[in-house]
Amino acid sequence: MPETSVAIGNLTLGGERPLFILGPCVIESRPFLLEVAPRIRDIADEAGVDFVLKASYDKANRSSVDSFRGPGCREGCEILAEAGQQIGVPVTTDVHTEEEAATAGETIDVLQIPAFLCRQTDLIAAAATTGRVVNVKKGQFLAPWDVKNIAEKLDSFGCLNYFFTERGSTFGYNNLVADMRSICWMQEDGLRVVFDATHSVQRPGGLGSSSGGDGRLAPALARAAVATGCDGVFLETHPDPAHAPSDGPNQVPLSDLGGILRQLRAIHELVHSSPRD
Repeated sequence: MPETSVAIGNLTLGGERPLFILGPCVIESRPFLLEVAPRIRDIADEAGVDFVLKASYDKANRSSVDSFRGPGCREGCEILAEAGQQIGVPVTTDVHTEEEAATAGETIDVLQIPAFLCRQTDLIAAAATTGRVVNVKKGQFLAPWDVKNIAEKLDSFGCLNYFFTERGSTFGYNNLVADMRSICWMQEDGLRVVFDATHSVQRPGGLGSSSGGDGRLAPALARAAVATGCDGVFLETHPDPAHAPSDGPNQVPLSDLGGILRQLRAIHELVHSSPRD
């Protein structure tokens, strides 16, 4: 099992401060990310929170063949690493194949295993052996106690710096439900847990040829997760979600991000300053 906390660059997941994973769904272009990243940093600095910058280089799991995907692995990782260096924060992105894990491992601080690939042993092994931190999104089809098997795989491949992300469970067709008990159960197994507020409000395939979502509900779920005791929160954010090429309905408007972060920080401080049963 992992150490009591997870070191991500000069930041800590599982320490006294909550850690946030923030950024747009996808790298729309180099100029786009290099313009948005400093805005996120300034908002996070003003709110007094630590964060890891996220963005995907390839939206490989899309409803339609015509969906926007991104610049690809090599170019995307270079852009993301540049953005992280520019604003002085660690970066994370999702990997989909063993080859991509090796490429991303050259420059990316946290390799994310997508929910639908969370049980792919060869992919987990490839990510683990890069020496980078690994974040495994809990599949929508898994019970919280099932992730122990994934943790054992990571342990067996020599990776002790890892964590899991709760992002909701399949609830009928085109819908997800977030069970906050999942956070407690995974933590009771000695795991560090981040809550993905924006993907938990996703409606997969809900718009027919693309996913829908209830982005306005993401802050409410984030508040519940922080009050439950999660170690961090994953929030996708965009300057103009209505015109984002991927997952627009789920993303938090950049203009709302500061208020949300301040509120979540305050809840975290309250929870961690109060005695627990």
